[in-house]
Amino acid sequence: MSTFRRKTPEEMLQMIAKLHHGKLKVYIGAVSGSGKTYHMLRDGQLLKQEGIDVAMCAVSTLRRPETVQQLGDLERIPSIHWTKIEEDGQQSEQKDLNIEQIIGRNPEVLLVDHLAHHNRPEAQYATRWEDIQHLLQHGISIMVTVNVYELEGVAELARQYIGRKVKCTVPANVLEQADEVRLIDVTPEVILQRYFAGHLNNSADRDYFERGNLAVLRELALRTVAEGVGGTLEKHRAEQGLTGPTGTAERIMVSAQYHWNGSIYIRRGQQIARRLSGDLLVVSFRNSSRKLTREEQTFKNAFQELTRQIGGVFEEVPIRSQQMLPRQMVNYAREHQVTRIVLGHSRQNRWQEIVNRSVINGLLLYTRDIDIFLMADRAEQEGERILPARTSAVKRNEVYRRLPSEEIERKIDQIKRGTFKVYVGAAPGVGKTYTMLREGNELLRQGIDVVIGLLETHGRQETAAQAATLPMISKCKISYGDRQLEEMDLDAVLARNPEVALIDELAHTNVPGSRNSKRYEDIRELLDAGISVISTVNIQHLESLNDAVEQITGIRVRETVPDSILHLADEVELIDVTPQTLQQRLEEGKIYAAAKVEQAMNHFFKLGNLIALRELALREVADDVDDRLESWERIDSLRGPWHREEIIFVGVKLDHEAERLIRRGFRIAYRLKARLIVTYIHIGNPQSLIGDAALKADKFSKLTNRLGGEFNIQYESDCKGLTHLARIINEEAQKHQATQMLLGQSSTPRWKRWGRESILRKVLRYARNMDILVVADRD
Repeated sequence: MSTFRRKTPEEMLQMIAKLHHGKLKVYIGAVSGSGKTYHMLRDGQLLKQEGIDVAMCAVSTLRRPETVQQLGDLERIPSIHWTKIEEDGQQSEQKDLNIEQIIGRNPEVLLVDHLAHHNRPEAQYATRWEDIQHLLQHGISIMVTVNVYELEGVAELARQYIGRKVKCTVPANVLEQADEVRLIDVTPEVILQRYFAGHLNNSADRDYFERGNLAVLRELALRTVAEGVGGTLEKHRAEQGLTGPTGTAERIMVSAQYHWNGSIYIRRGQQIARRLSGDLLVVSFRNSSRKLTREEQTFKNAFQELTRQIGGVFEEVPIRSQQMLPRQMVNYAREHQVTRIVLGHSRQNRWQEIVNRSVINGLLLYTRDIDIFLMADRAEQEGERILPARTSAVKRNEVYRRLPSEEIERKIDQIKRGTFKVYVGAAPGVGKTYTMLREGNELLRQGIDVVIGLLETHGRQETAAQAATLPMISKCKISYGDRQLEEMDLDAVLARNPEVALIDELAHTNVPGSRNSKRYEDIRELLDAGISVISTVNIQHLESLNDAVEQITGIRVRETVPDSILHLADEVELIDVTPQTLQQRLEEGKIYAAAKVEQAMNHFFKLGNLIALRELALREVADDVDDRLESWERIDSLRGPWHREEIIFVGVKLDHEAERLIRRGFRIAYRLKARLIVTYIHIGNPQSLIGDAALKADKFSKLTNRLGGEFNIQYESDCKGLTHLARIINEEAQKHQATQMLLGQSSTPRWKRWGRESILRKVLRYARNMDILVVADRD
């Protein structure tokens, strides 16, 4: 840390200049009609209520009712209107900012639409972005909207995935220059509802209002903002003196030697990075004192070109000696926030590994905070499986085929089932409940029967105001000890039988004595009864993210919801709020009571935590969007196709590491569309599994089943040492035809592992025919 270091003259000048500079807040969305202008105007109204001088110029409501309502009494500075002749000869009305009049009026905050706008030919500046930079230098803060496909770089992806040609773009680093970036996330279903209701007839994007195209643009928006948040998090961690993986995003490092199989490792690394939505680094560690042979130079050139083509970063790192390679690899990985090192299995026997200083054994010795992925070479045994064919969905003419009775019953159940929508947030206070209630009011205006099944306002006035116009089902009282506790009255909601029930806090644990132990089980009953449900949840309550959230915040979340519940939802929508805004809301008492504010600011609501949770939420919803794209049988999901049939085998012991391994196995299995098999090897007969061990086995079995996996206990009456146990583990994996095995790192201190054999090393030696992931211990 450099708190006491004297600032340089350049740093002082930069800080002084920033004091005179306006703030820039960007509202970004997938398409026109996502609600960017609505939210910008609403925030402008809130600032005005606080006594801040707010004006607007070149704001286009396109006569959308909700957006027009937000205009209120905001002052409008007249824009400069002109007519643009398009390439096809059509004329379009344009609005430029009146720079002179804005500077003369000099508001504290100016609201502006369409950041990517190009000005009239005779204007002082060619683009609106240049206008805004000029206004910022005059101390005027700007709030402005932009669509994701208008960012340079993303525009090319939009052309590639949906055939969209973008004429007006802004530099890709605009988001980096902004003080705040807020994503306005809406599902394709919401956009299509607005369109068919006639609210988006004037939208410039109406030609792209098809569910798949909207989903692709939405995913681009989520991932673009997530990358920006990730950069902010890395900068914040650097300022705090923190190193190593952030716990929010994956960064895959492929260790490639200049050898014929290096390209196979790079391709596999690319697949892993894409499926996990992570970055790819390809690194060659080599002794710089030795000159490359002609063959090695050819491989190097090929690897550099391949890495460039697949969007990775290639680097050659000099090493001092082969013996120092494992330590240098680990140091490099930590410096670059690598979460997983990919390399090939060792082909040496035990004595060769000892004499030649095995790289893999060295990695296992020096790191506990980075995953190690050992890739099997199946080319000789099974033919090439690293590059799956990119095939389009096969459409068969099955219109006249009679459906089996089981399929008919399943489809009837789907038809009868209610629609399920979930609002997801990074933390309490982002506005999930408020948005849920606002949607409830909109449905009520459309004549749909909506009730509040369960609501927690936490004393927030805006939330209470939205709830005041909606009918509410009274809570039921349940006796618990000597107290009377309130809970959602499930029977009353079922008896009332509304079209839609609004139910807050999806991950809530019901009072003992309730019909169901968890609120999501109540919601399942309502859905099965044909009642649609809109609910809310924070990202930290997702079961499979429990360990990642604890790593980020230091807090173990006790109330969780299985990932399958989120996947059950017909719509998942993110409510995105910047950490700065969230902290401000907390300080103003809009999230917790005043007595809890200081404690929250020093714990869960620390800036680093909020940035990391926001990135986690953005990436999780982006992955959900991509999974839905794949389920629609599109061939252009952003993470690419996955046509390998995978079976993930997780070997666990009955210790504290088992839960973490099971959750990690689930997340990998879900992304690879794979089966999850969790196995515990018990030495003894079934009757010997008693007491605390039996309780733990039951706990891990329930967790596995909750996540959709299969839990097995293999009983072995006799075990003749580590070698025998390693063979049993390998045989179990082979029995289930596993393609990837997950094992935990050794918990033995490093000084005790020098020169000693371990169960992990022996399993690695016997299971070289499959991919093995050694999962990091990041506690």
